Amino acid sequence: MDFRRRIKEVCQEKGITQKDLAERLGITDISLNKTLRGEYPQLQSLEKIASALNVPITDLFEQPKQNVIACPKCGTILEIKEKE
Repeated sequence: MDFRRRIKEVCQEKGITQKDLAERLGITDISLNKTLRGEYPQLQSLEKIASALNVPITDLFEQPKQNVIACPKCGTILEIKEKE
């Protein structure tokens, strides 16, 4: 999975916009977009993004787990079970 798309997904799961993320990072949303458009952002930038999103850096690259969702209000991970 493309890390850019995954960062957008994590933002959605956390209920924040990319502009909110940029504010948490202390940069403009334009600077964030430039960082994410780069072919290979610096590890330091990705660490800051993960920290601002309060997730491990590996979450920026992993596929979301199947049958789980994150509460958009509090971020709690909820497991969805199929009805038998």
